[in-house]
Amino acid sequence: MIVTTTSKPSERAQAQAARLAQELDARLKPRGNQTVRRLMDMSPDHRLIVVTEQEVRYYEGQTETPLYFHPSMAFVRVKRLRRGESDPLVELSGCKEGDRVIDCTAGLAADSLVFSYAAGPGGSVTAIESEPVLCAIVREGLAAYDTGLPDVNAAMRRIEIRCMNHADYLKSLPDNSADIIYFDPMFRRPIHESSAMEPLRAIANMDALSLENVEQAKRVARKSVILKEHQASGEFSRLGFERKHVNTSKIAYGVIEL
Repeated sequence: MIVTTTSKPSERAQAQAARLAQELDARLKPRGNQTVRRLMDMSPDHRLIVVTEQEVRYYEGQTETPLYFHPSMAFVRVKRLRRGESDPLVELSGCKEGDRVIDCTAGLAADSLVFSYAAGPGGSVTAIESEPVLCAIVREGLAAYDTGLPDVNAAMRRIEIRCMNHADYLKSLPDNSADIIYFDPMFRRPIHESSAMEPLRAIANMDALSLENVEQAKRVARKSVILKEHQASGEFSRLGFERKHVNTSKIAYGVIEL
């Protein structure tokens, strides 16, 4: 993998690129006049990270559509919470001010942001991501993205993201040491019209959730364990969750109340 910058990077961007190259055991290469496609062709595994002044972009394979951090629909959901409206995930999980939440499958941390806002400054969200590149992209985005709303920015900054397997993390925790445990694995049955998910699917951990990890979550959580899946998924019954449909959405949440 190659890590580079834009053609005229600031000192900050150069330092960030050097740090990421070292962290990810990648080759740091000055951009010069090279195109994204040319740099991808130069990379043995056709993977490229470009540090811009605004964000960190990840390219892989033959596509030139990058993966980068953006709060996307989570920002819309948080703005609804700011207006005093409800959110299905917050309601079903029972998330309240001061709660400790563990998001075991962070991905782009969209649901982590919703939880962080709902739990407030007195709460905490730990987001676990097993894939190092994805973890780095999201961590850098959470630290720098500006929504224009100070309280939403603060909710992003409060999220602690850890690069590790959630099974190992859950096993390390004492009984009843968190309020809510959340799982959002990559759907066994993808929603194909969600084109925004395609760059993420190329890099995300595709492992199915195990019964053992659900049992660990039940041991650690005080209030609830939540699973997000396609509404037609058999994972809810396989793993012992009560399926809760969300209006006409193609997703559903499974709930284990403790």
